Amino acid sequence: MERYEYFKQFHDISLADYRLLTDNLKPRSFKKGDCITVPGQVQRELYFVKSGVQVAYFDSGDKTYVIDFSYSPNLCAIAESFSFQVPSRYFLTCLTESEFECLSYEDLQTLMDQSRQIERLFRRMIEAMLAGMIDLHINLRALTIEERYKAFCRRNPQLLHLVPHKYIASHLGIDPTNFSKLYNHVKF
Repeated sequence: MERYEYFKQFHDISLADYRLLTDNLKPRSFKKGDCITVPGQVQRELYFVKSGVQVAYFDSGDKTYVIDFSYSPNLCAIAESFSFQVPSRYFLTCLTESEFECLSYEDLQTLMDQSRQIERLFRRMIEAMLAGMIDLHINLRALTIEERYKAFCRRNPQLLHLVPHKYIASHLGIDPTNFSKLYNHVKF
């Protein structure tokens, strides 16, 4: 029922609609380093993270740019690829062994046609994701590197021990050397 409580943060979905949704989920697992989605591939499934950490990123030249991390109980997807069924421009890779429950795009569309509650739940989850992306963009432009680091640590302290710091530094727009200094000297 942990996932039920997670969903209720976004929308007060009924237990019947929750069961309708979860009865359609299928288990899936990936090993550390496995790519879930690669550039040019359409993401056909939406993943509900049960365990593990994943990273969405793209490479440009010799640099890697981290877009986001996912972990339990959150959703895991290249949002625009899944939502619009278009080829991804990014990688979605497992940083650790990962367990999921997944739902195909077609099954989700059918469920949203069957239940306004499920449709509303996903709309609100997407709205929350959009708000989080806007906050990240504002933080990248308005906050100092120390403020960005502290904000990340408050939101995601567990990731400091699970994710290579170079990925967190990239996500926060901080040079890896400066990130290391922050990690070693700044308390949050």
